[in-house]
Amino acid sequence: MGDQADTDALRARLAELEAENRQLKKTQAKFDEAGGQKAKGRLRASAAVILVLIGALLAPVAVIGTWARAQLVDTDRFVQTFAPLAQKPEVQSFVAKEVTNGIEQSVDIDAMVSDLFDGIAQLDLPPAAAQTLPLLEGTAANGVRSLIGSGVETVVESPQFASVWETTLRETHRRAVAVIQGDPNSMLQLSDDGTLSLSLGIVITEVKTALTNQGIGFADAIPVIDRSVPILASNSLVLVRTLYQVAITVGFWLPWVALGALVAGVLFARRRTRALSWAGASVAVSLLLLSAGIGIGKLVFLGAVSPSIMPAATAEVLFVQLTELIASTLLALITLFVLIAVGAWLAGASRLAVATRGALESGFAAIRRAADRRGLGSGSVGRFVERWHSAILVLTVAVGVAMLFFIRPITFGAVVATLVCVLLVLCVAEVLRRPADAGARADAEVAGI
Repeated sequence: MGDQADTDALRARLAELEAENRQLKKTQAKFDEAGGQKAKGRLRASAAVILVLIGALLAPVAVIGTWARAQLVDTDRFVQTFAPLAQKPEVQSFVAKEVTNGIEQSVDIDAMVSDLFDGIAQLDLPPAAAQTLPLLEGTAANGVRSLIGSGVETVVESPQFASVWETTLRETHRRAVAVIQGDPNSMLQLSDDGTLSLSLGIVITEVKTALTNQGIGFADAIPVIDRSVPILASNSLVLVRTLYQVAITVGFWLPWVALGALVAGVLFARRRTRALSWAGASVAVSLLLLSAGIGIGKLVFLGAVSPSIMPAATAEVLFVQLTELIASTLLALITLFVLIAVGAWLAGASRLAVATRGALESGFAAIRRAADRRGLGSGSVGRFVERWHSAILVLTVAVGVAMLFFIRPITFGAVVATLVCVLLVLCVAEVLRRPADAGARADAEVAGI
């Protein structure tokens, strides 16, 4: 009897120990699962941070690459950038001065005037005139110089000069791109070893056509001749082609890589609104640094070019015209990413963001109630705005962003005006909207309940 009791007690104790063991295993499994989730969460957060940083660091390079690609590939964009320089007074003055100096260096005006006066002196002049004639020689030479300068200035300031300037830019850019890209129809061909050659095939074909049109019979017997004449051989030309190809590739793909990294970083993050806010702020800061770098580059450029090559005013106009596109793009992008950062922060779950949203909603609700009490309710318009509230907000912001990218040249004043207009439209939409609970309270107040 005693042995049976001991056996039962032992079995009961074993059952208790097994139950405790199972409970310990469950607890350990929960701890392991929690640890795994924490590790996975840390890994996910790290991946999100790295991707956002990559996108933010690539953003300035992508902007520069896109700008360089537009200038190198698009002839119309190149002409649009540099053609206005022909109408800038600083550039006109510089070109006129250089042309005048070139003429004076090529033509010995003093010798020409001296020969003219020597010829006049050999005429049968009265003694008084013969004595006075040498005194007029210097004045005449200065007068010729003045006439040349005035004539050059008139030409440079004329619409014809602007037209010639634009045509020259277009043709120069087109030929340079054709050479670098290896266009078979280009007269200049660049080989892989850096040899620049003049292709005579096109010239011979044009000569054959001209002779045929003149009725010269043997012209039809001229065969197709593929011949080229080497002009220049330099490894630098190979480097230029390589840099061109790199710029084209980077300018096309890098913006998408940067955007993809930013999107992936936001999607990897557990708190996506917070990640979106940090992504917008990071890109805005990196683009601000690029903008500051362009400002420093301007100072370096002016110091290097002026006054040894051209006047400071001309160099400044040239730099501003060259960087106008990238400066406008940077201003628009910085504004866009600041808006993204602020909007994502405002939509987040932080205590300050929640308090800010609550204050704004309370303020607009108070305005709507005051308007309803005075019989100024929005009625069906308010219900329409409420129904399409999200679409109206998105459309308003999208139109504002589009204006920032399409207005050229974009200025700080234009950015401020655009933001003010967007904020006014959003405020009007908030005042006009009529939420269901607000509409019920307004109807109760009107009914006197």
